[in-house]
Amino acid sequence: MSTILRRLPPSEATGLRTGARHSLSEVYRPADLVVLGLGVIIGAGIFSIAGEQAHTMAGPGVILSFMIAGIACLLACLCYAELSSTMPTSGSAYTFTYVIFGEVWAWIIGWALILELQFAAAVVARAWASIAVKAVADFGVRVPQRVDDVLVLVILVLLTGIVALGARVGLRALWIMVSAKLLAIGAVIVVGLTHIDVANYGDFYVEPEALPVRPQTVIEVFAGHGMAFGWFGVFAAASAIAFAYIGFDIVATSAEESVNAPKSVPKGMIRSLVIATVIYLAVALVMVGMVSYTKISGDAPLSSAFRAVGVDWMVHVIDAGAVLGLTTVILVLIVGQTRVLFSMARDGLIPRGLATVSRKYHTPSRVTLVIGCIAIVLAEFVPVLTMQELVVIGTLFAFLFVAAGVIVMRRRMPHLERGFRVPLSPLLPALSLVATLWLMLNLRLLTWAWFVLWMAFGLLVYLLYGRRNSLLATPRDTPAEHGRGRHRR
Repeated sequence: MSTILRRLPPSEATGLRTGARHSLSEVYRPADLVVLGLGVIIGAGIFSIAGEQAHTMAGPGVILSFMIAGIACLLACLCYAELSSTMPTSGSAYTFTYVIFGEVWAWIIGWALILELQFAAAVVARAWASIAVKAVADFGVRVPQRVDDVLVLVILVLLTGIVALGARVGLRALWIMVSAKLLAIGAVIVVGLTHIDVANYGDFYVEPEALPVRPQTVIEVFAGHGMAFGWFGVFAAASAIAFAYIGFDIVATSAEESVNAPKSVPKGMIRSLVIATVIYLAVALVMVGMVSYTKISGDAPLSSAFRAVGVDWMVHVIDAGAVLGLTTVILVLIVGQTRVLFSMARDGLIPRGLATVSRKYHTPSRVTLVIGCIAIVLAEFVPVLTMQELVVIGTLFAFLFVAAGVIVMRRRMPHLERGFRVPLSPLLPALSLVATLWLMLNLRLLTWAWFVLWMAFGLLVYLLYGRRNSLLATPRDTPAEHGRGRHRR
């Protein structure tokens, strides 16, 4: 038991032994980290989720749902900010857990992050292809059947290549696409504001009603039935909306490549999440204000709202914003997944050859290509769109350990230098734990079942491979030798 609970010393996590802080080039400045966060947080969902949740679950109260979800995610973001300022490493929650709770828990979190990021890349690529086809069809162009399969392959090959060529190449592309995406969103907000009818907001409350379907989430099972609207609907919608904010945690995986990481990474995460929250709230206000929630179309709600007020040309702006939004999400997901697997390989928990850094491009190009190939296989041959909640549960599981990690690390390692501290600790980290658990209980039982199976399989992989090949399990002579060993890999 002591071997699987061995903990990575903080000094080793930040590179004094491994040379980790010098394995990847520093390319991200504070503004770049904000763009990185906005690139992954704001996707196509900004054009649909407000309308979907207003129509089916919360009514005009969906605006309150956005506020609640934003607060819940901000609590988790603050916890990530403290740990990433203390341990600025590409492993993010995986490395935090390795230092605080031990190796087996680190593996479990790493395995959950693999589920989150790898499935997310495949899910978003499949959604990107569908939206791209719709965007072309909205111009009246007939699109051949099965062309979306080709588009999935094209976008994943293209973005995997960009990430493999170097962080600077990906960063330039990201700046251009995020800027264009924000222009499209700005147009939606400005034009939409001129067509708002205040009467559509009502009093932000709709009388609750029972749903005529079998309970599917953990909360619904305990309640005996599902409910829509009322305060239950507002909080249930907040759980769904919180998924749209997820992605700020990926900024933490860029820590090794960030200038003055202990200060810049926390600021990048918090600023990107706050900006995204304001943008989401603005779009929600426009969406609900333009048409009554009872008349919102479940299919492309924002586009249908603009058509309802006679502004048909905005449909093309929304299509362009959605395509760009998902493109940046895929790009950042591949970057994040690359850095997590790079860290796990560097620690020996997966084959160390994946931690090789290309001498030409100064990136972990080998593991990037592996990730891209797996994403292509998943997107092309697995019905990933029906399994997208697995992405969410993997993310929230990591949130739990990060929140708990702040509390435990304050007690065990109070001497460590922190570039950022969660205010009112341990109260806010405890509230983050509660909020995250609430979000997880609003996931389907089927999702929980698949997650348990995935984690059980991962634990078996660790016991058969990771435990024996861990760098902490190998004889160590001097810190310098181990640093050189890492560079040879």
